[in-house]
Amino acid sequence: MRQTYAGAMLVRDLDWLLVLADRGHVTDAAAVLGTTQPTLSRALARLEAELGTPLFVRTPDGVRPTPAGDLAVEAARDVVRRRDQLTTDLATLLDPDTGTVRLAFLDSMSTSLVPQVLRAFHAHSPRTRVELRQEPSQEILPDVASGAADLAITSPQPDGPFGWRELQTERLVVVVPPGHRLRARRRADVADLDGEELVTTPPGFGFRDLVDSLYRDAGATPVVSFESQDLATIVGLVGAGLGLAIVPDSIAAAAGVHQIRLTAHAARRTIGLTWAADRPLSAPAARLRDFVVEEFGT
Repeated sequence: MRQTYAGAMLVRDLDWLLVLADRGHVTDAAAVLGTTQPTLSRALARLEAELGTPLFVRTPDGVRPTPAGDLAVEAARDVVRRRDQLTTDLATLLDPDTGTVRLAFLDSMSTSLVPQVLRAFHAHSPRTRVELRQEPSQEILPDVASGAADLAITSPQPDGPFGWRELQTERLVVVVPPGHRLRARRRADVADLDGEELVTTPPGFGFRDLVDSLYRDAGATPVVSFESQDLATIVGLVGAGLGLAIVPDSIAAAAGVHQIRLTAHAARRTIGLTWAADRPLSAPAARLRDFVVEEFGT
């Protein structure tokens, strides 16, 4: 008969299993967890003994899950998410004005909309804790779908099982290096940028898709010189003479650089609040969502 382990130990072991799967290296995972490599190895051995199968195999670079390990990791994520949700729900039940909300947002919104939202919500619900997850666009929706984030401020409106409320629309502008031929212009067509070196975000980013569509609609061809995940960095690269860029007007304004307004009607970025529509929000998350929709929704 198999020996069973206390539930608290099992959940801790599952936490450790997830860190090991994410890091792919026992030493790195142990450092993140604040434990020793032998202690982590023993915890993994307990899980493998309980489940009756190896969960990881060694590779030249560390470890990777076996097929059974992949199943265990998927199940562990669900258990840990439910544990975290239970903790949040119990705290909210005991004190409805408290609790934690995990809010993801795009890097480019860290100096504009997000601080405004947080300041207003903190004044409204000072005892509700908001955990911030500043992320690139391609990570936000998977985190909302998995429950790693409760809400997200992002762009554009997502497809699939997500709720959405538009919050604001930003104009897109061109920023050019000193001495550029367009420097004296106040307005420009995207066609005016044809063949110019462009600094932009990498493929796969929502903002890159938007920029590419503007060029495509104008029949222009971007010549990408540099790519960066951070829009503020992109503006800095433009200032260094490494190309021009299309960015939201809020980013250009924060950097204090000259803006050239794009005439294309589609040169806009819609920003909104999103959440998973296929499961109920916790009370704190619903409170933040309703507040943001009421105070900032369009």
